[in-house]
Amino acid sequence: MDLVALNKLKVLLEAPQNIVIVPHRNPDGDAMGSSLGMFWFLKSMGLNSQVILPNEIPDFLKWMPGVENTLNFEKQNNQSIKALDEASLIFLLDFNAFHRVGDVMGEKLSSLSAEFVMIDHHQEPDDITEFMYSDTSICATCEMIFHFIKKLEKTELICPKTATCLYTGIMTDTGSFKFGSTTALTHRVVAELIDKGANNSQIHSKVFDQNSYDRLQLLGKSLSNMVRMESCRTAYICLSDEDLKAHNFQKGDTEGVVNYALSIKGVVLAAIFIEDKNQNIIKISFRSRGDFSVNRFARSYFEGGGHDNAAGGRSLLSLEDTAKRFVELVELNKDAILATYED
Repeated sequence: MDLVALNKLKVLLEAPQNIVIVPHRNPDGDAMGSSLGMFWFLKSMGLNSQVILPNEIPDFLKWMPGVENTLNFEKQNNQSIKALDEASLIFLLDFNAFHRVGDVMGEKLSSLSAEFVMIDHHQEPDDITEFMYSDTSICATCEMIFHFIKKLEKTELICPKTATCLYTGIMTDTGSFKFGSTTALTHRVVAELIDKGANNSQIHSKVFDQNSYDRLQLLGKSLSNMVRMESCRTAYICLSDEDLKAHNFQKGDTEGVVNYALSIKGVVLAAIFIEDKNQNIIKISFRSRGDFSVNRFARSYFEGGGHDNAAGGRSLLSLEDTAKRFVELVELNKDAILATYED
């Protein structure tokens, strides 16, 4: 965001506004952390805001402060539409295109006359707002929210609830600070958040140490379904609707499972394919090491995108045919996959 836009936004935030905050569909820790962190920050400025979620959030994030104040666009549609219609300022956090909130909500957002503010770290943002803070080099949108607050010269307003939400998003989007996108600056930011009241040990426990028995059983099934393409340094997992039902699947139960495939020694590309009977699609998550861009791979073949080493997509084929197509595409891209491998 350039200085002119930042100063204009500062003026907007000094006046009473009807503010709505929106994360992407199927919100993860960074989407929820940035949205709720912004909610508590605006509250500390004396501004009222409403977080509207495109759909349900996973159970492992429902402890976060402020979740009880959110609206679910799918379940509380009339209230959500009313809030959107009355909004004068809308924050779009952790996504950069209207379709990322779902077709119906995306169409609603595109029809509104409110001012939009986009804060996001994904590649290739759509040009949909005057106020855009986009930086793909930053590990998490939550870190960007911290920098945004700093640019507003308002870090003294970061309360323990804001700090908790922002820390959660940075922790989850960096794989507990192990991904290459984690910088020295990231660690300085989280240190400040801890100083502001984020309890790092407690947050980690609430996110990662509250597994249900069924979730762990589903993880076991996922690992047993894993296929390794050793010659292509690739591994993938398929989970059918039958697999999910057999283990009482809840939203969020497959979060991070794809990383187990990537953790295999020598693997450069990993994927998980999950059958979604409700949407009649196959949900896909990709992970990679080195220079092989799963963002380009997902955009080229699976209607998706994201980051160079972490992306998502979808397929309208059957689970079996999606996996078959993936195998063919891996063979097609084999040279590029092998070229990124470092022993």
